[in-house]
Amino acid sequence: MHTTPMHTAHRDTADVEAAPGVRLWTEQRGAADAPALLLVMGAQAAGLGWPEPLVDALAEHHRVIRYDHRDTGRSTWSYEQDPYRIADLAGDVVAVLDGLGVERAHLVGMSLGGILTQLVLADHPERVLSATLLGTAACSTAPYVAPDGTRVPVEELPGVDPRILEEWARPVEDHGLEAELDRRVRHWKLLNGDHIPFDADWFRELERRIIEHTGRYDTSGAHARADQSGLVRTDALAANEVPTLVVAPTGEPVFPLPHPQHLAQVIGGARLVEIPGMGHALPRQVLGPLAEAILGHTVRA
Repeated sequence: MHTTPMHTAHRDTADVEAAPGVRLWTEQRGAADAPALLLVMGAQAAGLGWPEPLVDALAEHHRVIRYDHRDTGRSTWSYEQDPYRIADLAGDVVAVLDGLGVERAHLVGMSLGGILTQLVLADHPERVLSATLLGTAACSTAPYVAPDGTRVPVEELPGVDPRILEEWARPVEDHGLEAELDRRVRHWKLLNGDHIPFDADWFRELERRIIEHTGRYDTSGAHARADQSGLVRTDALAANEVPTLVVAPTGEPVFPLPHPQHLAQVIGGARLVEIPGMGHALPRQVLGPLAEAILGHTVRA
């Protein structure tokens, strides 16, 4: 894979070729000889969606890599010309490792990133030192076994909070930068859940940095339109031997409890840790507990 390095004072950035005509923006932070840790963000989310304090905390122990998915941030916006499948984005995870010369890495996947991490865990376990999953659903058709022994089919597990579904159904219109920031903050307030106080300024500044990084304030919607077939890995996940941590955000409104418990059941050897009150967002209040959970897992893995 070809890379084009560009160096800054505190981090290294590089473009990695994931497919013909598709380049992914990547950033590395931390000691070059430390164990690599790759952060995989959610749908339509650029790598800067991982907050700076979290990246810095992880970089004290790891060579931390984050990147922009296709059709986000500074990576190639290619869906309109060349539609891809969600499963292809899992190939991008491996392409980032290849492009940066990383043989094996700890993977941390949130939301869609958790789906992609499971695909890599199932298809390329030799590339994974450990996996951490949060805010996501299982790539498995195995039922959830409730504490009383009841077997619950996957399709009967709780769904997305109706308030979020309503927000997702609203058309995204261009009324200028500040209106787009208002929309994103409104969305984050719903994703944050009902337990941790919402800091609108924190998320507005996060999104302002992402927009400045991207150079545009529209979103492509590509990940919502991409083909979602071929994402089930029931048998491979059951046979998993890679150390896997499932983070259970108790206030999660997108994949509410018991989705994390289901994940931990269907992935071989997985263990579970709760972060009380956490929703489907990364406010400052959860960054310390999340970093502690991730590092407690990766350092012992």
